[in-house]
Amino acid sequence: MTDQNSLVEYGYRRVIITITAIFCALLEIVDTTIVNVALNEMRGNLGATLNEVAWVITAYAIANVIIVPMTSWLSQQFGRRNYFAASIIIFTVSSFLCGNATNIWELVLFRFIQGLGGGALLVTSQTIITESYPPEKRGMAQAIYGLGVIIGPTLGPPLGGYIVDNFSWPYIFYINIPIGVIATLLTLQYVKSPKYGEKKAASEVDWWGIGLLAVAVGSLQYILEKGQEDDWFNSSTIIMLTVAAILGFYFFIWRELTYKNPIVDLKVLKNGNLRVGTILSFILGFGLYGSTFIIPLYTQSTLGWTAQQSGMLMIPAALTTAFMMPIIGNLIQKGVSQKYLVAGGMLVFFGFSFWGYKVLTPNTPGDAFFWPLILRGIGMGLLFIPITTMSLSTLKGQEIGQGAAFTGMLRQLGGSFGIAMITTFMSRRTISHRSDLVSNLSVNDPDVQQRVMGMQQNFIAKGMSPDVALNSSYKLMDYSVMKQAAVLSYMDVFLYIGIMFLVCIPFILMVRENKQKKVDLSEAMH
Repeated sequence: MTDQNSLVEYGYRRVIITITAIFCALLEIVDTTIVNVALNEMRGNLGATLNEVAWVITAYAIANVIIVPMTSWLSQQFGRRNYFAASIIIFTVSSFLCGNATNIWELVLFRFIQGLGGGALLVTSQTIITESYPPEKRGMAQAIYGLGVIIGPTLGPPLGGYIVDNFSWPYIFYINIPIGVIATLLTLQYVKSPKYGEKKAASEVDWWGIGLLAVAVGSLQYILEKGQEDDWFNSSTIIMLTVAAILGFYFFIWRELTYKNPIVDLKVLKNGNLRVGTILSFILGFGLYGSTFIIPLYTQSTLGWTAQQSGMLMIPAALTTAFMMPIIGNLIQKGVSQKYLVAGGMLVFFGFSFWGYKVLTPNTPGDAFFWPLILRGIGMGLLFIPITTMSLSTLKGQEIGQGAAFTGMLRQLGGSFGIAMITTFMSRRTISHRSDLVSNLSVNDPDVQQRVMGMQQNFIAKGMSPDVALNSSYKLMDYSVMKQAAVLSYMDVFLYIGIMFLVCIPFILMVRENKQKKVDLSEAMH
């Protein structure tokens, strides 16, 4: 074991390393969500179907989730600085290639390669920031890193909307190039690599572990992204991939526990804090990505907002989180119990969800979201740093990178699970709400007849013939029923996400903490 303190930096070097690492984390995360807004443009330009263009997001997510658990091992093999710099270069070059893609499958391939570069940026930047700060300042280090992770998904859509509205879609990729070049130069100049002992020879590399991990995680991510579209287990592809994912994980775990040089060291999960932290990271991902996904969807499809308007709505919440981060970092440094902060965050997030459930209507005004989203920002601030600090607080040396990889991977998977479950749940609920609403509409009901006649008169006044006007009235009636059913299913999502966070609170309060709280945090990595 080397002296970990040799990695602690002071003064301007620490500032530069911190900024570089945050920019890299931001690049990675903004790129996960910036594309969502541009899918329509890409579809038109590249002559792709909606299903094909969705692969632009899926390919990136699959590559991300495959590479994240391997980052700790890859840093060890090639030296952290070299691996980090190589990842930024891969990410930057593939960004250029994405912008120049001439057809949809070229774009999907380059997005996959970009995801392989990007996955490393997230976890490695977390480890670099953690190790550059002395132990007593680690809470603040996590706060600074958390800024990037939470603001990233929120920045993506408004930035993407602005670029697509004012330029063209390739610029959402070209924007990465100057940042990537500067980050590469700063990394090579300032970031240090810890000494990890011997590199493994090619014959000792856990190739089977790499293969099994790629099959298991790749299949799972595909199932989550495409399940709803392909009607889940009515699709033979989904059934085959489910079997592949289950067997892949089974053999992967067996291989990693028995092989002498595993690609992912599962033994690190013996640490109780990390186990709790990975589960909480999953739930955090579910809430973070789930709510980032559903609010723009609601404002665009139900309220008819533009992508940029929907993106702008999320900015006050992101700024609130940014404001909260250093405060929470300080509280942890002063020894405030992390589990109480997490429980408080869960309660605040439940408040946000319940408030969201209350304000949704087919025509909610934009300002009705302001305070609920501020509440979400506070909740995210209370959750992110305490969960990360609690997960990594009792790990030492190399284990920190492995722990960060586990929490990062589960946060990503939580997001994928969240979005997959929300889309499936919503399409099912919309159908059931629609049939409930329709069953209450009787053609013989005087109110219904009056409504239809009123609409018919309105259409006739606009110059329609009576039969066309009647037909249009029924269509309009059906449209408003459908809209109402969709809003009811959005309300259900808010309510159930809120309940999920509420149910977690008693379990968090049962987590045992080290009595010497301050030491608990600062022992990390000595």
